[in-house]
Amino acid sequence: MRRWLDRALLGVGWAAVLAGIAGVVLHLGSWQWELFVLGASGASYLMIGALVGLVLVLIARGWRSAAFAGVVVAVALWTQLPIFVPNGHAATGPKVTVLQSNILFGGADVGAVVRTVREEQVDLLTVDELTQESVDRFAAAGISAELPYQFLMPGAGGGGTGIYSRYPLRDTKRFDGFQINNLGATMEHPQRGDIAVFALHPIPPNLNFAAWSWEMPRIREILDAQTGPAIVGADFNATRDHAAFRDLIAGRFDSAADLVGAGPMLTWPDSRRWGPVLGIDHILVADGTAEDLRSLSIPGSDHRALLAHLRMNA
Repeated sequence: MRRWLDRALLGVGWAAVLAGIAGVVLHLGSWQWELFVLGASGASYLMIGALVGLVLVLIARGWRSAAFAGVVVAVALWTQLPIFVPNGHAATGPKVTVLQSNILFGGADVGAVVRTVREEQVDLLTVDELTQESVDRFAAAGISAELPYQFLMPGAGGGGTGIYSRYPLRDTKRFDGFQINNLGATMEHPQRGDIAVFALHPIPPNLNFAAWSWEMPRIREILDAQTGPAIVGADFNATRDHAAFRDLIAGRFDSAADLVGAGPMLTWPDSRRWGPVLGIDHILVADGTAEDLRSLSIPGSDHRALLAHLRMNA
């Protein structure tokens, strides 16, 4: 009986280890196939299989199998543990508080967003899925009293994007070629001087994989062209398990979540009892660091908003 139990445990354990290997491969690969890119969204969950498999083969006393599973677990931990370890640096410049929010086709409670802006003294708000009707509701909720400088390009459905700022904006631009409005501007900070700010939103890969595959490298080109301090608020429709997202933070930009060791910072879907399960919303910074980052539920939205307290380099 014990022999049959051990065999069953070994079989299930190996299946779990293979799931873990699939997760590692999906994480590490720069995939150009839609199925693999979508699968990479859940790579970290698959990697848990390696740990489960290790436990099962140890119970079954499969020592050689356990050694192999241990290697897979070690590789999985190598890919995931760094995001839980703060890697920020000291900065002595001014603080900039940033709020990033996807408001679900303009239908979320913008009053809750404005209250957060007021209570947290937000300096920069980036909004995805901004409609003209939601722009009007933002105005009615008093956003201009807090963030009077605005660069807004609302659109139907999820196509609109906006930047609200406490400080003057200039050199506003809409980047060509994107399916959704992707915006940039220069914020004139009274202490730090010019700070490039971006509100970005590549199309979801499951809706138009070819476009997403073009837009993510294009965003990397846009960010690489920046030479001074910069802040990005975005729904990238990509997790840290996507190589396309990791490419964005391979240069001068850092993820606020990585800087504070916040882990995957899950943001979507916030409209389900079982969510959120994916971290696709991000705040990035160049020539600065993050002192704090947390997520907030916005009634009516399927994304949790991100609130970051950044400190720019002097």
